[in-house]
Amino acid sequence: MGRVLALDVGDVRIGLAVSDLMGIIANPLETYNRKELSADVDYIVKLAGEREVDTIVSGLPKSLNNGESIQTAKVREFVSALEEKWGKKVVFVDERFTTASAQRVLIEGNVRRGDRKKVVDKVAAAIILQTYLDTKK
Repeated sequence: MGRVLALDVGDVRIGLAVSDLMGIIANPLETYNRKELSADVDYIVKLAGEREVDTIVSGLPKSLNNGESIQTAKVREFVSALEEKWGKKVVFVDERFTTASAQRVLIEGNVRRGDRKKVVDKVAAAIILQTYLDTKK
């Protein structure tokens, strides 16, 4: 299967997670602070190359009734630019509840409120990635 990179794309930050080589376990990687679209895309493509990534997955924010929002359109625009630069399709994963799940995991792990903000995006990306990996088994 190869390594998989997951993105939790936000307006200010992008949470990043990467799988192990066998594509079984998701690991939070980092929280990238966004600059502008081309620099953000370049960073992700470079990271994918360095990590020998075969597949990139991105969370797709949808409303509870499965509708699309302004944020959904922003993520689709980002992914479109990423696909053009990377030269491969990016797989979308429904990300409803991932940030809430990430917050819950961090609270249960007794991570302080100020520290949670720093890591919640990469934990959300790991949840998106694990969801994807579990569907591939």
